[in-house]
Order: sequence, then C-alpha cells, then structure tokens
Amino acid sequence: MTSVNVLILTGSPNTGGLTAACGMAAKAGAEKAGAEATIVNLNKLNIGNCHACGNGWGTCGTKHICQVKDDFQDLHASLADYDAFVLVTPVYWGEMSESSKAFVDRVRRNEAKKRDRTAFEEKPVLSVAAAGGSGNGLTTCLTSMERFLLHVRAEKFDLIGVTQKNKRYKLEAIREAAQEMMSRLIK
Repeated sequence: MTSVNVLILTGSPNTGGLTAACGMAAKAGAEKAGAEATIVNLNKLNIGNCHACGNGWGTCGTKHICQVKDDFQDLHASLADYDAFVLVTPVYWGEMSESSKAFVDRVRRNEAKKRDRTAFEEKPVLSVAAAGGSGNGLTTCLTSMERFLLHVRAEKFDLIGVTQKNKRYKLEAIREAAQEMMSRLIK
C-alpha cells in the first residue's frame, strides 16, 4: 500500500495553546486512519510577507516561484508531496494569524494563476480557526480560509471553528474529521 501524507500547518507562537492542541488532534486522527502526518509550525519558520514585486506580480505570476528568499521556497516546493492538508490558525481580530496569513498570501500568488495543477488542486483541506478569547471573528477567519481554498482549487473538506468554551468536543471533531479525510484517501 502506498503511503498517504498530510501536512498540518499551525500558525501560533503559543506551542502549548489551543492552536497547537487542534494540530495535535488532527495529527492523531490522521495517524489513526493510517496516514503519515507532519506538523509544521509556521511561526518557527522565516516566512515574510509578500513584497508585491513587479507591480504586484513578479515571478510568482509567471514562473510560480517566489523571488523573496526565506523559508517559504522549501515549504512551497514540498507541498506537491502531500495528499492532504490541515490549516490551523489562531483568530486575530477576525483574521488568520500573521504567520498563517503570510504563508497563505504567498502560496496564493504562486499557485492561483497556474494553468497547470496547483499544489492544492483537488486535494482535501481541513481548515480550523482557533479563537482563544471570545470566539468573535471565527466566521470571518473561516471565510478568509475558504477563499484561499477556492483560489488554489483545493477540495474544502471541512471548516471548523474552535473556542475555549467548546474545545472539548471540537478537538474530538477535529480528530474525527482528519481521520475521515485521510480514510477516504487510503481506501
């Protein structure tokens, strides 16, 4: 049987918080299905903001390679090796965290205009927004994540909002969602 791989991207500097717990729940579910799961914390990488080179579209729009040199290039190049993705971000002011947003913005610029298959195309993605405070902003954050999935032609598997109030049963939902997503690929 061929190995099935999932990349779990988390975007919080708090390695012991709600976002990390969501990432670990996804990993547990994916591994229970028999998949190989890799977690990458975007805050531990040097991924800067898009520079909007060449009046907004530099080599990202023509060659689908970002000309800003940092850790993005290696991570971007590895995306094609994965069969599925889990994106987990804390909710900051109704949006993704800065590290998640920088990654998503740069991937979008490099992948969305491809005539060929994107690194995400038709691959299932589980998106999780983790609000540590009031829970306000979950909907706008998940909407932003959904827009990204549309731009890179990914398969939206599920969008899950988690707060401190509902984390007990939502962590279980994340485990089950990741397990189901990967089980469908392993068949």
